[in-house]
Amino acid sequence: MGAQIRVYKRRIKSVSATKKITKAMEMIAASRIVKAQRQVAASTPYASELTRAVTAVATGSNAKHPLTTEVDSPVRAAVLLVTSDRGLAGGYSSNAIKAAEALTERLTAQGKEVVPYIVGRKGVAYYSFRERRIAESWTGFTDSPTYADAKRVAAPLIEAVVTDTAEGGVDELHIVFTEFVSMMTQSPIDDRLLPLTLDETAKEEGGKDQILPLFDFEPSAEDVLDALLPRYVESRIYNALLQSAASEHAARRRAMKSATDNAEELIKSLTRLANAARQADITQEISEIVGGASALADATAGSD
Repeated sequence: MGAQIRVYKRRIKSVSATKKITKAMEMIAASRIVKAQRQVAASTPYASELTRAVTAVATGSNAKHPLTTEVDSPVRAAVLLVTSDRGLAGGYSSNAIKAAEALTERLTAQGKEVVPYIVGRKGVAYYSFRERRIAESWTGFTDSPTYADAKRVAAPLIEAVVTDTAEGGVDELHIVFTEFVSMMTQSPIDDRLLPLTLDETAKEEGGKDQILPLFDFEPSAEDVLDALLPRYVESRIYNALLQSAASEHAARRRAMKSATDNAEELIKSLTRLANAARQADITQEISEIVGGASALADATAGSD
């Protein structure tokens, strides 16, 4: 019975050590969420105003440009998937991957070839394990992205959009990321970045009907769109990276809190079992002492 008590004590010690780790990770994730939320709130107005500027150019000119002109029969579509570099975040990365898989099936059903671009080691590992081709991947910054990271991701995507499909370019650009709704809710979504349509820009503006002013473009609408294209893609990707980072921290905090709570319950259960084993051990020792004393008494009475 003493050996069983030692087993329980070792397990309690092991679970207690795990609990300390999960509690520390929970507190770290909670502290990082605040910074990530502030970054999301700071980047969203810029992305919205830039989208509004693109809307003004699109409605005020008839220029054909990859930013606003939709191909009659698109054949290739780039999909940027944003996942995490690390695990222990619940279903954060797997939910984003599922959304990307659903988008890929939908685009494939429309007769489009999907060209995947991946952010995060989890997404890269998923595609590599299944021996799927990845056009380009980026890792190492998913929990704390910067605008420089967004520019690095956007550069090959912009190059693919402005390149003809016969030379390896794409007709559409989609992004799959996890939208930060609240501390308890993070939703994986897919969004088409290019070509931008007036319906999408209206959605960016909250779905309100707006009367946009008329503009004269200097030197031309095409040149203005050329200048806006990289800034628009970079700002949207940066906002998506920030949304995903905040979602990752929130998912990790929730997962680590659940792990900490489970560890506490397991410690309580093991403590009860250890106490029961110790009580049974004590009861057995008392019974043996009482039995021995009774036998000794009987033997003494018999000799008399």
